[in-house]
Amino acid sequence: MSSEAKCSKPACDKFVAINELAKRRGFFWPSFEIYGGSGGFVTYGPLGTRLKQNIEAKLRELFVKKIGIYEMESSVIAPGKVFEASGHVDHFKEPMVECQNCHGRFRADHLLEEKGISAAEAEKMSLEKTGQELERHGVVCPDCGGKFNPPTRYLTMFETTIGPYQGSVGYGRPEAAQNIFVEFNRLYTTARERLPFGCLQIGHALRNEISPRQGLIRLREFTIADLEFFFDPEEPTCDKLKEVEDEVLPILLCETRLKECQDTTELTVREALDRKVILSEWQAYFMAMAKRLLIELGVPASKQRFLEKLTWEKAHYSSQSFDQEVLVDRWGWVEVSGHAYRTDYDLACHMKASGVDMTVYKEYPNPIESEELTVKPNMAKLGPVYKGEAAKVAALLAKAPAQEVADAMQKQGSYIVDKYEIKADQVDIRTQKTLVRGKRFVPHVVEPSFGSDRLFYVALEYAYGIKDDRVVMSFPRSIAPIQVGVYPLMSKDGLDVKAKEVQSMLACEGFMTEFDETGSIGRRYARADEAGVQLGITIDYDTLKDSTVTIRDRDSWQQVRTPIKDLPKLLHQFFEGKLNFPQLGIIIET
Repeated sequence: MSSEAKCSKPACDKFVAINELAKRRGFFWPSFEIYGGSGGFVTYGPLGTRLKQNIEAKLRELFVKKIGIYEMESSVIAPGKVFEASGHVDHFKEPMVECQNCHGRFRADHLLEEKGISAAEAEKMSLEKTGQELERHGVVCPDCGGKFNPPTRYLTMFETTIGPYQGSVGYGRPEAAQNIFVEFNRLYTTARERLPFGCLQIGHALRNEISPRQGLIRLREFTIADLEFFFDPEEPTCDKLKEVEDEVLPILLCETRLKECQDTTELTVREALDRKVILSEWQAYFMAMAKRLLIELGVPASKQRFLEKLTWEKAHYSSQSFDQEVLVDRWGWVEVSGHAYRTDYDLACHMKASGVDMTVYKEYPNPIESEELTVKPNMAKLGPVYKGEAAKVAALLAKAPAQEVADAMQKQGSYIVDKYEIKADQVDIRTQKTLVRGKRFVPHVVEPSFGSDRLFYVALEYAYGIKDDRVVMSFPRSIAPIQVGVYPLMSKDGLDVKAKEVQSMLACEGFMTEFDETGSIGRRYARADEAGVQLGITIDYDTLKDSTVTIRDRDSWQQVRTPIKDLPKLLHQFFEGKLNFPQLGIIIET
């Protein structure tokens, strides 16, 4: 069923409808409601928790199980020095305006976007230009209509103190990537010191958003899935490219965006690499896998695109970035994953800030002979001059660049290191041949990063449909929060007892089940359709006679009759995608 067909009412606003359904059926709702709520925080209910877990299981199935990516879990709070080194403290800031009247605070660029200024234009504006544009467009406070103070930059990371010491600053991580980078050396050891390898982390992250007003699309606490894939930049070939090279990627190119055009260019992965639209084979591979993931979550390829980020839009760590976007009813194109080529930026920053070596050793297939200029201290000459400090002077010389020492000796006849002047006869400068067997280098990184909450929302929106004035949540069978509902036709005559036996059997087989005996069978089916229950099994009086049950399909409303003893095998095959619904039994005409 297409997304257009699913919402048959002309005035249907899916965002409103989904939020109402989500609260009523227990998918999610605003947190802390009894205290008036707090923007940017949500609570996932029983159905939502299962659906979110199933979506994250898809990520693990795709990347951890099938590709062999490692997975780790680490702290949400990190010492301030981690994010100082990574550049987040300097760069993770957004333009903010405050109302002079009610003191409400808002993202200035978002207010401009509502006035028709593109995100790309708003993002590259200076604070002064942003203020001028707000005034020119007559932008006032959305809450009270008051005027704004001049824009300022606001750090959107949650700051805290680690322990009782004021100087021990910490931050809530705004992404899960930095945890992976700071643990690189241990992960590299786990990978048996071989490249390439990747590590995935799925966990909570915190961003102190100025004015989150888009439900699950923009939260202050959210779940992120960051995958960092490390490789040798001199050996960048992706050995899995054959699997995806014919996958078509719809890309909104920078050159197209600069013309204020929204037309995508359809390129296969192979074409995108050959034309250097995508610079890294591994990045192209993960973009293709991200497209396939969204299809498995129910989003058709025609509702996806990859937006190439303009120079001023890219994160400070990225040399090339693409946003995977999905078209949604209320908000238009919404980012659900980001794909960045981070080069060696992060590892190099942490290596410099921590003083810990994060290079890896690469042995050459054939040793290379090279000439190397060396400077050797002449201790017989240094000793009498510097006496007890001779060893210190020799150590300083050992750290000095050999070519720099040689040039100074040739020009001035001496070299000054620290406060010591070294004469030409106090060192032995010579060229010697060495056999180089390998080298050390900092690995490069490509990163696919997924917003779990956004994936959750688009899965809800693309599952939402109306059939005969009834809401049907048509989740793909692999992510349905409840796989099987079990219903006794009547709560008497042993039907309820038999139904509980069937539910217990299926639960022991590993299926997520629900038991419902309240109301008419029609009302129970309607409730199940709203919850996205894939199959309904009804226990009726014929069940007591011949041990068969009726199975009802959520989407087609077809029904089949099947022996109880065959249920486990048939249902396993159905949820593994090996059987279609009519193959589960004998079709009943309804």
